Amino acid sequence: MTYPEPSTPPATTATTAKRAWPLLIAISFLATIGMTIVLPVLPFVVLQYLPNDTNLALWVGVLESVYALCAFVAAPVLGVLSDRFGRKPVLVISVFGSAIGYLMFGIGGAIWVLLISRIVDGLTAGDMPVLFAYVADITEPEERAKRYGLLGALSGIGFMLGPAIGGLLAQVNVNAPVFATAAVAAVIGVLSATVLPETLRPQDRITEVKAVDLHPFTVISGAFRRPELRALLIGFTLITIPFAFFANNFSVLALDTLGWGPTEVGLLTSGVGVTDIIIQGALLGLLIKWLGERGLVIGGMIGQLIGCLGLAIAAAFLPSAWVFGIGAMIFAAGQGGMTAALDGLMSSSVGADEQGWLAGGVSSVGSAVQMVAPLLAGWLYASVSHAAPYWLGAVVIAAAAIVLYRSTKDAQVASDTAEVATVPLAT
Repeated sequence: MTYPEPSTPPATTATTAKRAWPLLIAISFLATIGMTIVLPVLPFVVLQYLPNDTNLALWVGVLESVYALCAFVAAPVLGVLSDRFGRKPVLVISVFGSAIGYLMFGIGGAIWVLLISRIVDGLTAGDMPVLFAYVADITEPEERAKRYGLLGALSGIGFMLGPAIGGLLAQVNVNAPVFATAAVAAVIGVLSATVLPETLRPQDRITEVKAVDLHPFTVISGAFRRPELRALLIGFTLITIPFAFFANNFSVLALDTLGWGPTEVGLLTSGVGVTDIIIQGALLGLLIKWLGERGLVIGGMIGQLIGCLGLAIAAAFLPSAWVFGIGAMIFAAGQGGMTAALDGLMSSSVGADEQGWLAGGVSSVGSAVQMVAPLLAGWLYASVSHAAPYWLGAVVIAAAAIVLYRSTKDAQVASDTAEVATVPLAT
């Protein structure tokens, strides 16, 4: 991969940035609605094609792992291609691929059809990494955490509305939310193709793409070799594990522990969305000023730890809707603030011409975790105990907090030392 000379400011004009930002907000909002409409019904759709519910948690994990495997292979390719040919064509391909995948999932008919649909969706899973790169293109480094937080808050609104819509649609037919997700993806594809401007200028694109640079392990190893990214990526990898446990297992846990159906799961997921709105929309700017990005990352992980312990207690000792719901919302509150700050720290660690590469690498790391974590969660849930994924998740969160605390502390000390070194001596 041959990059042009790195540039620090956003790689786009002010006019393009002004046009792109509101469209990115709309696309991110619609994308979240589309993804979350299906959450309340996923286990119920899968259950249609299983002889009994004994292996439901494991099959939900298998489907998500297959998706993650394909995304692991495809994400770095799509990220690098967006650095070479621009963000827009990659985004269009990604969202139309999702539309086709969810349409197949809704049609269903057999468990193997669901598997193929997840393969199609995974191989085109470049929409969120490209949106990540879009924001970096049009935003100064010091403002990126705030914008990621704003998108997170708007995603929280989508997270609030999507599951509620999904729960209501499920009253008509359990597959209706899946078809709605396909329709939303198609709308995003049309918007992206017709009105979204390209934000990566030709002079800021990489000039050459080599096959070796498209291999996911090459991209990941290259990212981990960067001293400024290594500890942040280790922390990101660790913190992705308990979130994957939660995202892929909580609806099954609600079904088994509390006897909830799609409507109740949808309402809880909407509550998680409200929590995201409050943290990332109303409070993020104040929290960054008060705690800084480093403090917000650590504080968010403490919230995640408390929430994860609450879910474990609900699963093991106290099957209460209040304990379960509050644990889920505290976990989400910590996740939202921590993610926005961590995204900002990683994005500011590379140049404007490497944002697609970084987004692809981060997405590949997340996909690698998603290949293993859902299967591990399903196995622990079915073979050890319903609480086991959440006890393990709490341990992993604690380990990630230690890694990120040490790395960001060292980075802050280095930054302070550099500032002192640049101050002229009095004469």
